[in-house]
Amino acid sequence: MTESRVPRRDFLATSAATVAGAVLGVGAVPRVVEALTVSHDAAPLKTAAGAIKLGIASYSLRKFPLEKALEMMKALRTPYVNFKSVHAPYEASPQERAATRQRIQDAGFRIVGGGTIDFTKDDDDDVRALFTYARDMGMPLIVATCNPPVVPRLEKFAKQFDIRVAIHNHGPEDTKFPSPYDVLAAVKNLDPRVGLCIDIGHTVRTGTDVVKAIGDAGPRVLDLHAKDLRDLKDKASQCIVGEGAIPFPEIFRALEQIRFGGFVNLEYEIDADDPLPGMKQSFAYMRGVLAGIASARRS
Repeated sequence: MTESRVPRRDFLATSAATVAGAVLGVGAVPRVVEALTVSHDAAPLKTAAGAIKLGIASYSLRKFPLEKALEMMKALRTPYVNFKSVHAPYEASPQERAATRQRIQDAGFRIVGGGTIDFTKDDDDDVRALFTYARDMGMPLIVATCNPPVVPRLEKFAKQFDIRVAIHNHGPEDTKFPSPYDVLAAVKNLDPRVGLCIDIGHTVRTGTDVVKAIGDAGPRVLDLHAKDLRDLKDKASQCIVGEGAIPFPEIFRALEQIRFGGFVNLEYEIDADDPLPGMKQSFAYMRGVLAGIASARRS
């Protein structure tokens, strides 16, 4: 940790726990994760206008059918969800898609995107079919993976459908878009509806400064996938958000500085058979960081 970085535990202990406890009506405790853990029947938190919005990547609940996933997500107290095809199948008919969309909305959730969606063919019919799927599901944004030559075709359909496309970087193993800078180079001169989904875990594994990348990409950052790592080089070290080494206070400040209007979606890839406890703690930590930032701004 460099001297310019705010120590995570000190940051939370001195500001977030007290402020967040007051905001949420609970007493301050030594760790804000404990202070902000919510019950399964808690009501969704209201998000202030212009605030960073925390959401869920439904891939985190990939082992559970839609009905069970919706039930579990209610414990996380956010209405914002980016749906993976495991919960909204590509092969569903338009009528089935409409029914799934309605079921999600009736459960109190807002569909903020879909993905990742893999555009494997540089072909109008294939790309059009996936954009039609996204439109039918009410997805305003597609988190995409593709080969670089497909990017201009994605721009074409982003304009036609008025659906934003956020190309996802996948770290050192990705031969196409390992870091946000690789995506930025491909989209910087395209329609503003085409931009980046920065996966912060994959980003740090490339040795990239994720805070600087957010600032450099600016309005091209359309979406974020949040996760934490104990070892910034080791994919297998993923952990509950707040227990690792990724600098979330600095990331959230960088998002505020670029006036980020998208969603920070928790993509919790560990504990697949029982992800909810770790997801709840991850949301508690992130909410605590945001509360601490708000407190520091007022003081």
